Amino acid sequence: MSQAETAGPTGTTGQSPRTSPTGTTEQRPHNPGNPRNPRNPRNPRNPLWTLGILRSEITTTLRRHRTYALLAVLAAVPVLIGIAVRVETGGGGSGSGGGPAGGGGPAFLTQVTNNGLFLVFAALAATLPVFLPMAVGVVAGDAIAGEASGGTLRYLLVAPAGRTRLLLAKYASVLTFCLVATFVVAASALAVGALLFPVGEVTTISGTRISFGEGLVRAALTAAVVAASLVGFAALGLFVSTLTDSGIGAMAATVGLLITVQILDSIPQLSGIHPYLFPHYWMSFADVLREPVHWEELSKNFQLQGLYAAVFGSAAWARFTAKDITA
Repeated sequence: MSQAETAGPTGTTGQSPRTSPTGTTEQRPHNPGNPRNPRNPRNPRNPLWTLGILRSEITTTLRRHRTYALLAVLAAVPVLIGIAVRVETGGGGSGSGGGPAGGGGPAFLTQVTNNGLFLVFAALAATLPVFLPMAVGVVAGDAIAGEASGGTLRYLLVAPAGRTRLLLAKYASVLTFCLVATFVVAASALAVGALLFPVGEVTTISGTRISFGEGLVRAALTAAVVAASLVGFAALGLFVSTLTDSGIGAMAATVGLLITVQILDSIPQLSGIHPYLFPHYWMSFADVLREPVHWEELSKNFQLQGLYAAVFGSAAWARFTAKDITA
């Protein structure tokens, strides 16, 4: 019996056999450091490599001081709303059984004094039109342009990360920020509402009553819907970020687009284009608090956000993959 047969199919040293021109069996060295080896963690085709890029981008985004500042501002909004309502009402009920009568302000605000859980819905209603999308616009606008202005974009592509993988990782990091920011607002509102006001059974918009536990589930679902409502705007901001090498310019342009579209959506004479504007169905999250949940407006919102994500995500990919990276 030959030495190769005694050693087994892979040999004693972990090498793969091959047949030489003379018919004898030889051993081919196994090079784990070969960049083309699928098992090499540095091979871009290795799924672990892609997960590493994704984890790195998410970690970098969430650990920036700017991110901490944005989250702190968002968390402060429910605190200010709760204190203002507490001071205004002296902690007493609205006197109308939590109905909509009596004063303006964000939706659900008049019901906060009867049930602190409504502060979650009121805070989301107050932050969604301006504060949340502005924070997302800052992060999305800086995703690519910030790397270019800082001179680090070329080094990210040399890794080699690949432009498509890097762009997807950047978009995933922005979406992660959307989710984190939304739940920071909800968590802050829940804590302040429970501290300043009574909590208990929840009266839905339909007039039925649900338990406090189910109300918490509805609040979490509402936060998830709000986060999903920012998917299209995040893709728009990422596209703007690929158009320039100035991080500040991209952030300003993204926020400027947000303000412009919000103004267009508020002009009655332009009602024909309102259903196609990304913020038009943002406030449909209130339908989560109906019994049963009304999905018609929510479905339109999800479809519109998916459309914006597909269109501007594709535009961002086309621009970024063809862009001459000089910084």
